[in-house]
Amino acid sequence: MVEKNESIKMKNKKLQLMFAGLFLCAAVIPAFAQKETKEVKELEANSAELDKSATRPSGQQRVTDKINAQFGVDETGVAGLRLKHLGYGEIAIVLGLAQNMPRGIRDENLYKIVALRQGPPVLGWGNVAKEFGLKLGPVISGVRNIGSGVRKQEKADKIKESKKAKEEKAKKDEMTEKMEQPGKTVKEGIKSFPRK
Repeated sequence: MVEKNESIKMKNKKLQLMFAGLFLCAAVIPAFAQKETKEVKELEANSAELDKSATRPSGQQRVTDKINAQFGVDETGVAGLRLKHLGYGEIAIVLGLAQNMPRGIRDENLYKIVALRQGPPVLGWGNVAKEFGLKLGPVISGVRNIGSGVRKQEKADKIKESKKAKEEKAKKDEMTEKMEQPGKTVKEGIKSFPRK
C-alpha cells in the first residue's frame, strides 16, 4: 500500500513538472516571436512587389538588371543568392544590409546575413539588422528604388511594344488597301508594294 501511494505521488510529481514546463514554454514563446514594426512590414511589401515583378514576362531580367545597377554586383552574385532559395526582394534586402556593413558587399557579410535570416532560429529582417547594428531605413529606400525602376522599365517596354504593334497594323492596313484598289489586278497590286 505504501509503495502504491509513493508510485501515485511520483506520477503526480511528474505530471506537475510536465505541466509547469508546458506553461513555462507557453509563456516564453511569445517573447521570442518577432514583433513586426512598420518598417519591417514596408520592407516586406516592397520585397513582395519585386518578386511579383519578376514573374512577369522578361521580369527576372529587369529585376536582376536593377539590382545589379543599385548595388554594383554582377549577375553571378544574384544567381548565387537565388541558389540559397531567396526571392529577388530578399536578395535586394540582403545586398542592402551588406552594403551598410563595414567592408560592404562581401561574400562573408552576405553569408552572415543569410545564415541569420534562414536560421535556425529564423530571424526577421528587423532582428537581422539589429544584430549588425544597422537601420532598415536605407535598405527600404534601396528596395523601393529598385521597384520604382522596374515599374518605369515595364511601362517603357509596354509603350515600345504598343508602338511596334501600331506600326505593324498600319503596314497591314496599307497592304490591304493597295490590294483592294479598283482597276488593278492582284498581280499589279503586288507590284506596287515597296520592296526592301
